Parts: sequence; C-alpha cells; structure tokens
Amino acid sequence: MANSAQAIKRARQAVKRRAQNNSLRSALRTSMKNVVKAAMAGDKDAAVAAYQIAVPRIDKSVSKGIIHCNNAARYKSRLNARVKALAG
Repeated sequence: MANSAQAIKRARQAVKRRAQNNSLRSALRTSMKNVVKAAMAGDKDAAVAAYQIAVPRIDKSVSKGIIHCNNAARYKSRLNARVKALAG
C-alpha cells in the first residue's frame, strides 16, 4: 500500500489510466474485428467502411501509447490486404 501522498496520488492516477487504456484497446480490437468479419462475409463495401473506421483508431492508439507504431503498421497492412483480396 502506498504510504506517501505522492504514491497515493500516483496509484489513483494509475487506476484511471488503466481504465482509459483498456477502453481504447477494446475499441481498437472491436474495430479491427469488424473489418475481418466483413471480409470473411465477402462484403467489400462493409469491409472498406469498417477499414476506414479502424485506421484512425489504430493511429490514435499509437499516439496514446497503447500500441507500438510498428504494431500499428502491421495491423493496417494485414487489414488492408484482407480488404484488397475481396476485389479479385
């Protein structure tokens, strides 16, 4: 248990940050899952729309420090490959 006032405040902040990070991470995963679902169903229009929603969320997760920038690039690349595969 935190003993100093500073440690108590930091523990309080950590709880808030953890909740915010979990919320952003959950929204990120959901948006990526929506792209995959639409691609698996073969619905190109829905997949493109979901991809356009997912990309800004991925970028925001990077800026907030939720995921690493290389991880984000990999996510975007793989999602984009799924969407492009529907064209052919």
